Amino acid sequence: MFELTNTNSDMLSFFVSLGAKTELINDVTHIKSYTFLDKEVYSLNNGVALKFMNTSSIIELKGNDSLDFLHRISTNSMKNLDKEEIKKTIFTSEKGRIIGVSTVMNFESYILLVTGIYSKQKTMSWINKYIIGDDVKLSDASHRFNLFEVVGPQSESFLSLFVGDALNSITDNSFKVVSADGVLFFLAKLIDENGLQKFWILAEQENGKKLVSTMVENKGPFDFNLIGEDAYNVYKIENGIPSDPSELNDFYNPHEAKIINLVDFKKGCYIGQEVIARLDTYDKVQKHLVRLCFPEPIETNEKFTLLDEERNEVGVVTSMAYSPKIKKNIALGYLKRSLAVQGTKVIAQNETKSMEVMVNEIPFKK
Repeated sequence: MFELTNTNSDMLSFFVSLGAKTELINDVTHIKSYTFLDKEVYSLNNGVALKFMNTSSIIELKGNDSLDFLHRISTNSMKNLDKEEIKKTIFTSEKGRIIGVSTVMNFESYILLVTGIYSKQKTMSWINKYIIGDDVKLSDASHRFNLFEVVGPQSESFLSLFVGDALNSITDNSFKVVSADGVLFFLAKLIDENGLQKFWILAEQENGKKLVSTMVENKGPFDFNLIGEDAYNVYKIENGIPSDPSELNDFYNPHEAKIINLVDFKKGCYIGQEVIARLDTYDKVQKHLVRLCFPEPIETNEKFTLLDEERNEVGVVTSMAYSPKIKKNIALGYLKRSLAVQGTKVIAQNETKSMEVMVNEIPFKK
């Protein structure tokens, strides 16, 4: 019913003209990089980085019941979400497993859900399944908008060069229409999983191109770079941020993924509520998401199972990257709860190698 597609070839060609190196992975075109990994990671951590979010999808909900409907079927409270306000929520199965994690943007006359491209089909099918007698119309709006993320400690100062004082009128987790040299777009200010500020730009195609070109040509004294998936993956792993499809999928629940902050335990029923509440009440969570550090060089596409000292299987590695900062491979993975603590050592093993890896605990988000 719903196709797995990402942004059209014209926009991708535009970024290729700016140096993007692309790769087709599971029928989705990924922008892997533009320059060098260490340079792009540096901008993420110390300067300002712009990422074309073409591995995200945008779902539109229209109709008078849309907000109330979202409130009923997802984990977070949506009932009092104001116009131009933003909030994240999770769609979970009857077993409390993750269908998809979405960022909800309230435009009043319609609602946009920004979700991972790999969970788009499941999320849309899941939502559609529960539209029974509700005034809610569901559609894929990915073709209407282009989404860009601006992140890094210099981001706010950098964006103020283009939109001026309009930036000050946007409160945390909200968005407004702004203009930069006559180019109109939606600018969102968000607080990420670690309490750090980041920005989203939502623009129609031609306006998006003009805006990106202006930023590239007028970066001034800022450590500005376009970044690809390789650098962004390093950033996510270093900061313990789970993503679709590796960590956020229907093998795991919000407790295990450490995104339980996106569950409102006061709001009442939603799909999967009983299971998630029971896990919380009776402290029955079996595994937790952790960061891992590998002592030896490995390929980032290698698959590893995690074993305890008796060689019992106790977890799995889900994402991996090379960190220029520590000059080692780092990873995210799910590990048996009793072992998912800072400094624990477990064995990472695949068909060709075995090595001891260090566990770095991810704190729960508040």
